[in-house]
Amino acid sequence: MDKDLIIYLCGLHSLGFAIFHMFFWRLFEWDTDLEKVSKQNKAIIQIFNLRLIYIFLFFTFICFFFTKDLYSTGLGKVTLVGCSLFWVGRAIEQFIFLNFNHSLIHLLTFLFVIGAILFILPLL
Repeated sequence: MDKDLIIYLCGLHSLGFAIFHMFFWRLFEWDTDLEKVSKQNKAIIQIFNLRLIYIFLFFTFICFFFTKDLYSTGLGKVTLVGCSLFWVGRAIEQFIFLNFNHSLIHLLTFLFVIGAILFILPLL
């Protein structure tokens, strides 16, 4: 498969997760559910989510506008490996922190593994 196409798919993957995270407040009813935790934890959770949205949008930007650089420069290659490891780690964390049997959990794990593969594929 064409390396440019794979990196565009990486960008779409990242964009999808940015959009998904934008809906966390509604999906997980954070307006009421986060009232159960301390103000500090509520703030930290929301800040982490906003930073993840930023990171996913940043990955999307890099994939769409620096496509060739990602597989042809040293810094690009390190970025691809780092993104792949991000998704490997996230997949592993699924089993540690969300180790219950639910179809959505399995779908997310599958999407995390897809991310790990997509980001490493241009280097193989």
